[in-house]
Amino acid sequence: MRSKWDNAEAAAISADPLALRVYTSRLLGSDPALVLHGGGNTSVKATAPTIFGEEEEVLFVKGSGWDLATIEAPGFAPVRLDALRRMAELADLSDSAMVTAQRAALTNPYAPNPSVEAILHAIIPFRFVDHSHADPVVALTNTPDGAAKVRELYGPHMLIVPYVMPGFILARTIYEMTRSMNWERLLGMILLNHGVFSFAHDAKESYERHIEIVTAAEDYIARFSMPAPDVSPTPEAPLQKLARLRRAVSRARGRAILASLDASAAVRAFSELPNAPELATRGLLTPDHVIRAKRIPLVVSASKPEEDVARYTAAYQDYFDRHTDGSLTQLDRAPRWALWPGQGSVTFGASPKETAVIDDIKRHTLRAIRWAEALGGWQTLGEKEIFEIEYWELEQAKLKKAGKPPAFEGKIALVTGGASGIGQACVEALTALGAVVAVLDMNPSVADQFDRQMALGIPCDITDDDALRAAVDSSVRRWGGLDIVICNAGIFPASQAIAEIDPDHWDRSIAVNLTSQQRLLRACAPYLNLGIDPAVVIIGSKNAPAPGPGAGAYSVAKAGLTQLARVAALEMAAAGVRVNVLHPNAVFDTAIWTPELLEKRAARYGLSVAEYKAQNLLGVEITAADVAALACTVAGPVFAKTTGAQIPIDGGNERVI
Repeated sequence: MRSKWDNAEAAAISADPLALRVYTSRLLGSDPALVLHGGGNTSVKATAPTIFGEEEEVLFVKGSGWDLATIEAPGFAPVRLDALRRMAELADLSDSAMVTAQRAALTNPYAPNPSVEAILHAIIPFRFVDHSHADPVVALTNTPDGAAKVRELYGPHMLIVPYVMPGFILARTIYEMTRSMNWERLLGMILLNHGVFSFAHDAKESYERHIEIVTAAEDYIARFSMPAPDVSPTPEAPLQKLARLRRAVSRARGRAILASLDASAAVRAFSELPNAPELATRGLLTPDHVIRAKRIPLVVSASKPEEDVARYTAAYQDYFDRHTDGSLTQLDRAPRWALWPGQGSVTFGASPKETAVIDDIKRHTLRAIRWAEALGGWQTLGEKEIFEIEYWELEQAKLKKAGKPPAFEGKIALVTGGASGIGQACVEALTALGAVVAVLDMNPSVADQFDRQMALGIPCDITDDDALRAAVDSSVRRWGGLDIVICNAGIFPASQAIAEIDPDHWDRSIAVNLTSQQRLLRACAPYLNLGIDPAVVIIGSKNAPAPGPGAGAYSVAKAGLTQLARVAALEMAAAGVRVNVLHPNAVFDTAIWTPELLEKRAARYGLSVAEYKAQNLLGVEITAADVAALACTVAGPVFAKTTGAQIPIDGGNERVI
């Protein structure tokens, strides 16, 4: 680990202690080996003027909800220093009362809640204080004789603090330990199984001390490190088993979740260790991670995934029953990640963001386990200490404030013809509702068209069976299953009378508008059958119930597609899959309708463009977004008990009615 301090950058802000605090906080936060997803906290002591023109001592400490990697000045809560120091003198204080008292001591009522470690920062008699959960340091303490190793490595100038709960208890413990201690002789503090503190009157000195402390742990570990084990070739993942696992975990959690398979070399190498299941279920790198990742992972066995999940949830219930005092609200019993021997791991999250956070925690934990094993064994805190964090009163309070998630959060969708028109509108509507979406389209630009966290753009000719199956499998491999399919891809051939239709013209329409849709359903069916409230929405056409002359190739294909949907509704209902058809008409905000073409068509009927667009009983324009909104509604809970329906979206058409 190397210092990232830049003298030129720091010189420009050297007169502003809060600006320096922001700068070095971001340096710490930029290294995930030090700080993961909101972890760690920093502070600076300064003076600030009151409205009476007097100066008062203030602790600017990281506020709740801010991440050190991106924190800005408003992310530091200004708390009156004297109030925090007086709190440390109290013999007892609940953490909820502490939060209230800290908030009352803010000099800015609109600031975020101060860190739960604010009192601890206040009693450390140095201007700058840095705290992280550095992987190497915590891994070193997560060994059978970790405390002795730390004392040997750092000597008498490091305060070694046995593990206690964060918040007031930790602050009070250190207050008692240091009442008669000369802080000037200390270079930092190691909190066993928790993290590391550094401090100094100078921002650079505090930051670089932190780096030196962590580097010493890295160097110590390197003396005992073992070469990475060999890993077998990447196996073909059993995707249907992955989809079944996702469904079982979703049911245990009571909502749809994503299941991200990690088959990277390092993770698979760990999963292939003979004792990997036992190692992975010993505990966490640091107790803070329990809020995101649960205490232990699920282990996928050779049996049915449903049985694995049932065993996990039963064990979690026993764990809760052993430690609850009867007043706690039980959290869901679902795992947040799984070790899959021989395959790697699977991370379960309600959103890509949550999944990424848990995945990072998992990767750092697996690396730390290997370090600790090389140092004599992976030994973590007991389950009682972990339970106290998981069911901390401050975390329980958050349950009461939790908002309602987006309607499709955790859902996995697939849209064909998604690069433009109705398909693009469907992708945008689905992601806005929280779904992740595999977007198939012939246009290669689809690969880079959407937010890659929420949408996987796959260039694909849907008439190519192999490419279609590969695209579906790619989606399942990335997110773990399939819940919603919107069959939208299609072409509108040029007008030709039946007696004049070119065979290639006819065959192409049937291949794209009908045959490819059957192939798509065939590829998706095994995963839809294992989906969460699965639904198929077919984008048909007004030409199915009300064909027009010259559109035989198109109308026949769309009529066949409608019949295909009706049969699919009959066949797939047993697995709970709903299949419904939308029949849009006159959707003009698509690529084929240029302004010139619209003006030409409108003039042909003696109408303005606006009048031409609204030629229906209601006199309204139908847009791609209108069709997408209806598609999402049909795929959602409002239509949970409807299948086999055909729904027009045309503003009212006399021929259809």
